[in-house]
Amino acid sequence: MYRLGILIAGLVFLLDQSSKVIVVSNLGVYEIITVTSFFNIVFVLNTGISFGIFASGDALTRWILTIFTVAVIILLSCWLYRAKEKNLCVALGMIIGGAIGNVVDRVIRGGVVDFLDFHAMAWHWPAFNVADSAIMIGVGIFFLASLLGRRVTSKLGPNDPR
Repeated sequence: MYRLGILIAGLVFLLDQSSKVIVVSNLGVYEIITVTSFFNIVFVLNTGISFGIFASGDALTRWILTIFTVAVIILLSCWLYRAKEKNLCVALGMIIGGAIGNVVDRVIRGGVVDFLDFHAMAWHWPAFNVADSAIMIGVGIFFLASLLGRRVTSKLGPNDPR
C-alpha cells in the first residue's frame, strides 16, 4: 500500500508543478484569462497560508511555514509507511503530494502559485491550485473513510472476529 501512496503523491506533485509552470510561463502576476462566466485563470503568488492568511511577504514567515509544512510531510510519510488500508494510503498520498508541491513553490518562487478562480456574480472564492485541490480531496477521503469505517465497526458486536 505504501507504493500506492507514493505513486499518488508523485502524480499529484507532477500535475501541480506542470500546471504552475504553464501559468507562470504564460501569465503575469494578477493577469486574468476569462474561461467561462464563472471561472477564470489568474496568476496569484500567495505568500501566506490558505486564503492569504499571514501573507506578510517577509522571509521569516515564509521559512517558518516551509519548515512546519516539511515537518507535517515527514509525519504523514511515516503514517503512510505504516498504513494498511487503501483509502488511507490514497488520502495520505494526495495530501503529501499537494503539500510537497506547495513547499517547492515557497522555496523556488517565494510563495505559492494559485490560479484557479471560481466566482458567481460579485462573489469570488480565493484562487487555489492543483495541490490545494488534492489536499482537500485527500482530507475528504480520509474523513469519509473514517466515518464509514466507524459505522461498520459500530454495527459489529464486541466479540465479532472481524
